[in-house]
Amino acid sequence: MQRFYKLIQIALIALPLLAMRQDKPLKVIFFGDSITQAGVGPTGYITKMTEMLKANGKSAQYELAGAGIGGNKVYDLYLRLEDDVLSKKPDVVFIYVGINDVWHKTSHGTGTDADKYVKFYDALIRKMKAQNIRVIVCTPTVIGERNDNSNAQDGDLNYYSKLIRDIATKNNVQVCDLRKAFGDYLLKNNPENKEKGILTSDRVHLTDDGNKFLAERMMEALVQK
Repeated sequence: MQRFYKLIQIALIALPLLAMRQDKPLKVIFFGDSITQAGVGPTGYITKMTEMLKANGKSAQYELAGAGIGGNKVYDLYLRLEDDVLSKKPDVVFIYVGINDVWHKTSHGTGTDADKYVKFYDALIRKMKAQNIRVIVCTPTVIGERNDNSNAQDGDLNYYSKLIRDIATKNNVQVCDLRKAFGDYLLKNNPENKEKGILTSDRVHLTDDGNKFLAERMMEALVQK
């Protein structure tokens, strides 16, 4: 009987603590490059997601934060993972990196070889999963908006997107397939096959419409069960 009362006392203490924990907003970090750095700006995709949550009466359920730095590649994310992500104790992390890993091969003579890209990406996921973080990986979007695979980096972007899908399967994490979403959208909404001006201002960085479109895709991934 004494043991029974002891269990009751423990339950009376634990249940309110569990309730308090569940009442806390889900902390979500978006980890990436200049697109994510701009995402916290007045018209950025993270700002738009916050506005969407507020409009739907769900702002208390989520706490969104950006951790983007312009020019970053996958190994840059790995180097700042502890300070910019793990130390913040997030519940969910979106990894959105790959544009510069591809783009900088021609624009700067650097970039990231596919085998190294996979190794660093795997390492990021392992470290996050070790802290019970829900990881959502994002395929890279576009470097040029032509919808017929005639942009210079389309081949590499398609290949690196496949690598991310394979990484997600291997590590049992969720994919937000932005590459496919942007491609499908541009097929329908870029009849003149323009290089920019639909979802991007300069072939890479997002217009207001691009940020809105990205916010919607990210939100779909976030609330997916």
